[in-house]
Amino acid sequence: MLSRRSFLQKSTVAAAAAVTTPIVLNSLACSGVHKLKNFGFISGIIGKELEGDWKAVLKKTVEFGFSEIEIGDYLGNSAVEFLAYCKEIGLKPVAGGIGFGTETDETSKRLDALNELGVKYAVTYWPWLTGGPFTLADCRQSTDILNSLGSLCRQKGLTLCWHNHDKEFISMGEGFPFDFLMNHTDPALVKCEMDVYWVKKGGGDPLALMKKYMNRFPILHIKDMAPGASQDFECPGNGIIDFPSIFSEAVSQGIEHYMVERDNVPDGMACLQSSGEYLSNIRF
Repeated sequence: MLSRRSFLQKSTVAAAAAVTTPIVLNSLACSGVHKLKNFGFISGIIGKELEGDWKAVLKKTVEFGFSEIEIGDYLGNSAVEFLAYCKEIGLKPVAGGIGFGTETDETSKRLDALNELGVKYAVTYWPWLTGGPFTLADCRQSTDILNSLGSLCRQKGLTLCWHNHDKEFISMGEGFPFDFLMNHTDPALVKCEMDVYWVKKGGGDPLALMKKYMNRFPILHIKDMAPGASQDFECPGNGIIDFPSIFSEAVSQGIEHYMVERDNVPDGMACLQSSGEYLSNIRF
């Protein structure tokens, strides 16, 4: 599997994860009566592990409670082999990454590859042509490209999502880039895979955004935030993000996909194990 840098550059899914001591919200894991019907993970969180016996690794993730995966390329010798094994163990590919730009032929080939994987969503993980902070001109350029990509995705039977980071919450003097992208893209063509950590890191409120832009978030990226000034990455349930409230709103809106992600992972499998336990037991 590819690193996050390679993922952003080559449009394959990557991320990372880590494990620390559960601190705040594990105490809320058993409150309430509702629970998640299913949850998944982004493949890059165990990129190193998948370079070995990928079948054994994926089977273990199912044992941890995961039933969905966000992945950019098939594992093994072919998409057919990969999908057959995923079906055998009960793991469903849901989303995969695409690049961001105006190269229609290259994007079309990438979408064909995602269709081979049977995914529903094509995700562009950096919907910008610059590194930010973003200007109004950057926003206009990005929304034009997103609408064009969204149209191409729909022609291919896929739904486009863009993934946020924290820089979308740096004011450009005329509001926030996040709101501009949401307000100037066609809701029928462009959705958002909201990363709750990056929203909070940028100073936003994931719950408020979900209510403000209902029906625009088919997938949530689930990673936690460490307490204190560092605001470092954490595995779900080990930090300060109020997931019960987020999940309660998400379920009420019909959001179906929750993908565990965590950057800079020292032990991806350990993170998935603790995350799987937390997400299996959380009630809201």
